[in-house]
Amino acid sequence: MKLTAYEVRKDEEENLRKYAQRCGVDELVITGEPLTGETLELAEGAAGVTTLGQSVINEDICRQLHQMGVTGYSTRSVGYNHVDLEAAKKYGIRVSNASYSPHGVAEYTVMMILMSLRKYKPALYRINVNDYSLDGLVGGELCEMTVGIIGTGKIGETVIRNLAGFGCRIYAYDIYEKEEVKKYAVYRDLDTIYKECDIISLHTPLMDSTYHMIDRDAVKKMKKGVILVNCARGELMDIEAVTRGVEDEKIGAVALDVFENENGIYHHDRRTEIIKNRDMAYLRQFPNVIMTQHMAFYTRQAVDSMVKCGVESLAAFARQQDYFCRLA
Repeated sequence: MKLTAYEVRKDEEENLRKYAQRCGVDELVITGEPLTGETLELAEGAAGVTTLGQSVINEDICRQLHQMGVTGYSTRSVGYNHVDLEAAKKYGIRVSNASYSPHGVAEYTVMMILMSLRKYKPALYRINVNDYSLDGLVGGELCEMTVGIIGTGKIGETVIRNLAGFGCRIYAYDIYEKEEVKKYAVYRDLDTIYKECDIISLHTPLMDSTYHMIDRDAVKKMKKGVILVNCARGELMDIEAVTRGVEDEKIGAVALDVFENENGIYHHDRRTEIIKNRDMAYLRQFPNVIMTQHMAFYTRQAVDSMVKCGVESLAAFARQQDYFCRLA
């Protein structure tokens, strides 16, 4: 059995080889390049291919993979918006995505909330130039805040559990309510969350119904000084509306680990290049805006799980078996 792995980071290589050996893979091709028309030849003779989220798996790619005899595709990411599922089905290619513990992203989210509340960014800049003044650095206390969590899947629920220990009031929104979540939070509609919450954190998947859900109307409903946190998907936010909210001082702080049109920028060294995302370049210069490079997921445990799901699912597909990723 041959498998081809695209977009492989150095930290994945050891785990890829480990799980490939366990799954009886005879030949493993590894490349750091994305899956494109130019790199498709590396998949010749492979039973399955795996990528991260940079490669666009469209109908043309699916058709060519089918012609090469590839019957399985796995994305080593939780999100799969870059995959044309209808095309994959049309050409008989089984698709899987990754799963990992929610704790890494949930803990990172709480960190972003606290850094925003305590003016981490300007404080760090000052101390680097020996400015130890306090003017403008007064923060808030989380225990006195109302926090809104939009999306109570595994990550959203874990964020809520973590926040419960701080003594803040927690509102939650999801079309599917969980009894376990109700032990720590009160479900409210979106309008209530927008109007009453001091902090709003997004943990919903990207769908047609959630695309740009944080738009001009949503920001207009929010409290003055609201803190917005997004460790989910960049496309959940209309960045023009968010930027205008920061400029008008309606939004008190923004903490982003993701950004719309981040592909080709995040997870790459672009120090000597021109960044062709004006919204990103402009928004990040505000003192009350924190941006990190899509790394909330990035823990040793998550990397291992993402690779494990990717390789094991392809091996199962090659044997005409179903696959469900087990984290233990």
